[in-house]
Amino acid sequence: MRQAEHSETRRWLDQHGLTDAESTPLLATRLAVRRRAKLAGDVLLAAFLIGAALTHTLSRLTDAAYSWLSLLLLTALVVGLLVAQWLLRQWVRRVDRRAGAQLPRRVAHPVGFGWSAVLGRPYAVFTVAAYTGALALAVSVLPVSDPVLRAGAAVVLIGLTGAGAGIVMQLRQVLTSPAVAEDEASLTADVIMRVEDARALVMPSLVWSLPAIFLYGESLGWWNAVAIGLVVAGVVAFGLIQTRAAAVGATARQAMIVR
Repeated sequence: MRQAEHSETRRWLDQHGLTDAESTPLLATRLAVRRRAKLAGDVLLAAFLIGAALTHTLSRLTDAAYSWLSLLLLTALVVGLLVAQWLLRQWVRRVDRRAGAQLPRRVAHPVGFGWSAVLGRPYAVFTVAAYTGALALAVSVLPVSDPVLRAGAAVVLIGLTGAGAGIVMQLRQVLTSPAVAEDEASLTADVIMRVEDARALVMPSLVWSLPAIFLYGESLGWWNAVAIGLVVAGVVAFGLIQTRAAAVGATARQAMIVR
């Protein structure tokens, strides 16, 4: 294990209250692959937004309000995003599995964790509310007699549907992954990683970005104000949840107590 990885792992353990735990190659490997997967996931979301913007531009150049070609391309983008996200999670699981196979002994969670224990109800409620608000806004502008606005609403609806499916798919992978641990400390670290992964999944990047970027028409309207209002309200609510919710380490320990 390189010194940089050892220092990063030590910092992570101290941050989550595992000051007595040893910085092991197992933890360093698992944390490193998660950092790389998170970076790759951010790149995927950026690429999806760029692709959706190009598709939306293509639709404006056609005679139809939203051509079948544009819909097909956008659907392909969503499917590609879901497949790529699934492959990223599978990559993380493979690295975890290889690391676990090298352990002289393994311990396991006696009972699987549910979404409420790992993600927490405040984060779950916020995620559902954020998606519901963005979807409702996109649906509400469909009757507006503005082909550009309706095309943007189609992008938002398809994009958010795919993003929501991606969250459910990846959260299921986080919850069902087998534990990779050799003692109580590494078992606690395993649960902390699950909590971190779950909270990172519900970061509402697309929920805030899609309506604000694509819900525009030939002129400004109430939908622009609502899209910006959803972002402002979401940032405030998300900040309050992060401030008032239990820390990642405390959530993980509580989940292990009530398992």
